[in-house]
Amino acid sequence: MVKDTKLYDVLGVSVTATDVEIKKAYRKMALKFHPDKNPSEEAAEKFKEASSAYEVLSDADKRDTYDQFGLEGLSGAGGMGGAGGGFGFGDDIFSQFFGGAGAQRPRGPQRGRDIKHEINVTLEELYRGKTSKLALNKQILCKTCEGRGGKKGAVKKCSSCNGQGIKFVTRQMGPMIQRFQTECDVCHGAGDIVDPKDRCKSCNGKKVASERKILEVHVDPGMKNGQKVVFKGEADQAPDVIPGDVVFVINEKPHKHFQRSGDNLVYEAEVDLLTAIAGGEFAIEHVSGDWLKVAIVPGEVIAPGARKVIDGKGMPVAKYGGYGNLIIKFTVKFPEPHFTTEENLKKLEEILPQRTPLPQMPKNAHVEDCVLAEFDPSKYDGRNGRGQSYASDEEDEGQGGEGVQCASQ
Repeated sequence: MVKDTKLYDVLGVSVTATDVEIKKAYRKMALKFHPDKNPSEEAAEKFKEASSAYEVLSDADKRDTYDQFGLEGLSGAGGMGGAGGGFGFGDDIFSQFFGGAGAQRPRGPQRGRDIKHEINVTLEELYRGKTSKLALNKQILCKTCEGRGGKKGAVKKCSSCNGQGIKFVTRQMGPMIQRFQTECDVCHGAGDIVDPKDRCKSCNGKKVASERKILEVHVDPGMKNGQKVVFKGEADQAPDVIPGDVVFVINEKPHKHFQRSGDNLVYEAEVDLLTAIAGGEFAIEHVSGDWLKVAIVPGEVIAPGARKVIDGKGMPVAKYGGYGNLIIKFTVKFPEPHFTTEENLKKLEEILPQRTPLPQMPKNAHVEDCVLAEFDPSKYDGRNGRGQSYASDEEDEGQGGEGVQCASQ
């Protein structure tokens, strides 16, 4: 049941109106009362009211808060990390509907903090989907005293802080006046007072108790790293506070063979030189649990680094259905050195295309014969042939080092 219909009435829609109906009603009012179309003060005020109503009702979270708690709930939702980012949003709505009285009114219920947890999921589980039961220790309103902290009728609002639990204190320090917020010294921040003999025995007057709850987290097929599974209002409870949400964040564990790219999967396949040139078959153990037997057609030469695609063998596409694709990146395994016998090399020369001839060099060019050596990264990553870094000019200037002589004149 909706607590307050004022915003719906402003737009002239029912409390069951769809997003499309709300948007349509706002557009109609905007066309009628926009300052460019209607410059009167009355029209400007109606346009502001319609814009504020639409801002709430077009946002699913704000609308849900408004339906449950009315206008008062919006200030708390904004002030504790909800939409709006502060109490100003709710105050602005109050000022528009109640002639500026919002700034003096008691603030509405705040929104509690969300509780966030990571849930580690393998790529196989993201492909098939998974349901996990996770235990959560949360704070709930004491069931014995219903969150009052004491017997019914025995709990009184603190008159010193008017039930706020805080006071504003003003002090003068020389020519300066300092005003700051402090905990009420009468109720010690509780906002109410209860005689010790009337305190709730279950919670000892704390108003809350601890509860262990089991949540079933459904990871749908195709969900991605960083996506969230949200349990609305399942976070800690407290008196006069809108409970926050429990949020589980998907953490995709690395896979030893596959990498994910959106809805696609990337797999690096190594094939031997004969298969790459003359065709053949290789197999892939897919994240679905099935094996894929992949054929390379004779004559379809696979070059090192080549990419091919198998349609529909990627990840499930959430919401829309279907599957992404499997992208295969090839590496070619060349024969071991013992294969390159003189006899085999002659056979290859007869079969393979002729070698690419050298480019024609100028007759007077200096030509130097070179021999290839094995590459050692520790020796050739910006270092000289002795494995030593070349020092910068700044480091060399005014310093002596091995093989360096500095002369002064």
